[in-house]
Amino acid sequence: MPVNADKTHLWKADVAKSVDHYNAWFLDFAPKAYRETRKHTTQSVEAALVTTNDLRDVSPAVLRESPKVLQILRMSTSPPIARDRLIGLAGVSSNLVSSMEDNGVLPPRISQKQADRSLKAIGQMIVRLADTDIFTWLGQNKTPARSERYRAATIVADRLCGAVANPIIRNAQEARQLAVIKRWLEARKYRQIADCDRTAAEKMPAGTFCFRLNVPVYHKAGAHAETDASGAREHVNIPIDVAVKPHKCKRQMPLLIEAKSAGDFTNTNKRRKEEAQKITQLRKTYGPDVSFILFLCGYFDSGYLGYEASEGIDWVWEHRIGDLAEFGL
Repeated sequence: MPVNADKTHLWKADVAKSVDHYNAWFLDFAPKAYRETRKHTTQSVEAALVTTNDLRDVSPAVLRESPKVLQILRMSTSPPIARDRLIGLAGVSSNLVSSMEDNGVLPPRISQKQADRSLKAIGQMIVRLADTDIFTWLGQNKTPARSERYRAATIVADRLCGAVANPIIRNAQEARQLAVIKRWLEARKYRQIADCDRTAAEKMPAGTFCFRLNVPVYHKAGAHAETDASGAREHVNIPIDVAVKPHKCKRQMPLLIEAKSAGDFTNTNKRRKEEAQKITQLRKTYGPDVSFILFLCGYFDSGYLGYEASEGIDWVWEHRIGDLAEFGL
């Protein structure tokens, strides 16, 4: 029997309470999460300035030695430039820039000659567009004072954090949601499995829970299922935020929980098909009785709830976490 998916008469009130719950958290904790990230980012920018001799040495040798400084350098120009814009202006490959910023290395197949030519073009573009209102010492043939370097680093850090503000808030909210679930479960004598990487969902002991568990599902199901060399159907792993095996569990698979939060109504409706795809893959792999629910906090309107309910997905509101007990926990 559904716990919340069929209680349409409660949806409107629950949406309002969920929005209030999210907003209260945001006002109390989001600024702190942002400030902490900004502090760490400022330290990274200061280190990048030291690496580049306060932006006076953006040579191929420096970029080869410290590829990840490139993202910081892009935010040090006037105006700050996006990754694709730098690729176009410098005339370099997207693979080179992506590898430097995402992986901290140069692409393995690029020749030294080509790499040096591309890195030189990148360095020249950074120097040409460097924001002299921030880096006031450029062109003056002087070493900045520590206070000047710190001031410049804070400005660049603000630019970097501004570009990733939503992920910062989303990550902080996800960590908080998992902590809320953990406290609720531990209060009911559930034990956390620390090594989830080596845990199979079907083999979880009763009375345990696990965070960020990879659950294998068929890549494609039915007549067109892809197979490997042995003829077996191929699997892919889908990440599950929380898996809980009830104390008295009559089924093999644990309860699977997806923690969801949202600070506006628009993005939730854009992403609602993700959960429908997960439940479809899970059911085709483990059968129609697999239990997959959502743990919601924030802006989830009736349109979103109706869509999930139509896909056979139930949910628990964070402001009424006690409903987890209705799923056998």
